[in-house]
Amino acid sequence: MNAPLMIRGFQVYKGFLEARAQDQMVADLREVARVAPFFDPVTPSGKKMSVRMTSAGRLGWVTDRGGYRYQAHHPDGMAWPEIPKGILDVWEAVSGVSRGPDCCLVNFYGEEARMGMHQDKDEGSFDWPVVSISLGDAGLFRMGNVARGGKTESLWLESGDVVVMGGEARLAHHGVDRIRFGSSRLLPKGGRINLTMRVVAE
Repeated sequence: MNAPLMIRGFQVYKGFLEARAQDQMVADLREVARVAPFFDPVTPSGKKMSVRMTSAGRLGWVTDRGGYRYQAHHPDGMAWPEIPKGILDVWEAVSGVSRGPDCCLVNFYGEEARMGMHQDKDEGSFDWPVVSISLGDAGLFRMGNVARGGKTESLWLESGDVVVMGGEARLAHHGVDRIRFGSSRLLPKGGRINLTMRVVAE
């Protein structure tokens, strides 16, 4: 494993996953989505998000008019499927912690999808890292500060890249400004899948 790029405390492992591992991960995620289908989330204010999402693990992250939260079941009522082993293997390789994740949030970005600058702060404890995996089309990842505003830096995340957000980067604002649609052949119809694994302290 090559040493990561360090940008504002974000550890970026370029090309971490080989093509075969990416193909297997997509196949595993299709099974996750068969059990717990992608849904269209809305923010507490009622605004529809541009990504579609589902989850795997003991808990899943959801957002609706009731707020942002983790819960043990899909909005349609079924339990979330287990996190596939190949995804857990990435956590074990790069997270630097012995505890496994409780949640793997799966976001799908179509051609026009974006993710505004935000913090991951619904976990109850910020002592654990968040591990992100990019699959499919490249996304322009923007990294900011713990306080909102100020200077930011951006980097194209490509299929197979892995990012670890821990330490000083754990509560840093970050987002995805745009997708380079059609830049990868991993997903036949195009688009980007982003996985984020988290420990949810209760």
